[in-house]
Amino acid sequence: MRIVLGVGGGIAAYKAASLLRLLTEAGHSVTVIPTEAATRFVGTATWEALSGNPVSNSVWDDVDRVNHVRLGHEADLIIVAPATADVLARAAAGLANDLLTGTLLMASGPVFFAPAMHTEMWRHTATQANVATLRSRGVTVMEPASGRLTGADSGPGRLPEPAEIFAAALGVCGASHAATDELTGRTVTITAGGTREPLDPVRFLGNRSSGKQGIALAQAARAAGAEVHLIAAHLEVPVPADLQVTRVSTAHELRSAVLAALPASDVLIMAAAVADFRPADVMTSKIKKGDDGVDPVISLVRNPDILKESVERRRAAGGPAVIVGFAAETGDADGDPLAHARAKLLRKGCDLLVLNDVGQGRVFGEDASAVVILGSDGSESAPVSGSKRDVADAVVARITRILVG
Repeated sequence: MRIVLGVGGGIAAYKAASLLRLLTEAGHSVTVIPTEAATRFVGTATWEALSGNPVSNSVWDDVDRVNHVRLGHEADLIIVAPATADVLARAAAGLANDLLTGTLLMASGPVFFAPAMHTEMWRHTATQANVATLRSRGVTVMEPASGRLTGADSGPGRLPEPAEIFAAALGVCGASHAATDELTGRTVTITAGGTREPLDPVRFLGNRSSGKQGIALAQAARAAGAEVHLIAAHLEVPVPADLQVTRVSTAHELRSAVLAALPASDVLIMAAAVADFRPADVMTSKIKKGDDGVDPVISLVRNPDILKESVERRRAAGGPAVIVGFAAETGDADGDPLAHARAKLLRKGCDLLVLNDVGQGRVFGEDASAVVILGSDGSESAPVSGSKRDVADAVVARITRILVG
């Protein structure tokens, strides 16, 4: 694809260099248009060296080619990262006082903004109005991440990580699934689907997991060059024919398969929905509804905590360099889904935790999802939304950054 990468004048401009590398390594032709202020942070020589294309921010360069018209017409996608408050305001107002804003006005394809600014600037009513205006025109404006800003301040307004921008921006035009070789030579073990805990010969305790996210993760990891071992509980989707698969049913069976795979795995992704409890007693014959009117009482016992045990095994004997957990959470009187996920990350000790808010029937069985990726280092991604594969690509990109730096 032909992509225009606009770079606003903020300290986060240095991250756009990593985004540029991701885009070019995925095979896209990228023309960088920094604002004049952006060149105070990163010079044009850097953009030219990384993109392999000439760089300008003036409508007076190459006048014979009418760049402010040509670039917008030719671009399959325009990404602006970082999109400062100033850039958002000028784009919302339809100004065209430099090459970037002129190109935005001429855009014939999707436009994607990744904002970055101080928290108060992001929350200001003027900025929020500008964002609403852009979104009303069909422009995608990503939510900023929350974290450390310039100086000692912290809060929403941080530029999302380049891999997250890459996945989200290319997902807008359905091109986010390019194959790479970043996990070549790595073994990734992924659990998927929902476990079933037998109650009697015909009944079981289960959950609504379809296994779609686990399969998408397997596809994303394989596309990144990894050798993938899928440990599949009950799925509502087919397993790709060329995957190594171990079939399981119960939480105990899944535990055995995971622990056996740990020593040879570089990455463990626990995407399966593992039952927290199982019946204390499994009946050998079907439980009958008697005529005495007495309802049966079913006692439950805890299932093993496979994620936590995997982390503990790694501490004791080595194992995967990266362990990823998933948290399907709903809010309650004790906190919202994000608060519960942060607490779970601390309890489990894994490297990454992917939060799914499953309140009111969301996520399970659906083709689209929205997640937040939490890191053991205190990091928190901007919301990643889109197809299950879009989410999987973002998770695999985050894993790759941990492995290769």
